[in-house]
Amino acid sequence: MLEIFLLAVSIALFLALILLIRKILSLRKIVEQLRFEKGSQAVKYGKLTEQFIPFIEEFPYNPEGFRFLGSPIDGVLFDEDLIVFCEFKTASGNLNQKQRRIKQLVNEKKVKWFEFKLR
Repeated sequence: MLEIFLLAVSIALFLALILLIRKILSLRKIVEQLRFEKGSQAVKYGKLTEQFIPFIEEFPYNPEGFRFLGSPIDGVLFDEDLIVFCEFKTASGNLNQKQRRIKQLVNEKKVKWFEFKLR
């Protein structure tokens, strides 16, 4: 009798374990989806925010001269005596490899004017 009881308890525990594992896997998928959505929202927020930065009071140039590019840098500002390549980051943001390379080229004055006439 005790053996049957122990077998029934073992089966019940095994079934409960299977149900718990399935629930954990399901919750993992939900957490992964939420992480993805959070990251996606952060990217969307960043893209939206960077379009308004030239119009905030702290922006040191006239925003009328700013032209938004989006990628690989946020934009170019055309001031009276100056052209400025602009990249906007939050406090925790860093330049990616392509942006660092663009910054290096600008700092090394490897910038050209190109004019093309179609005939």
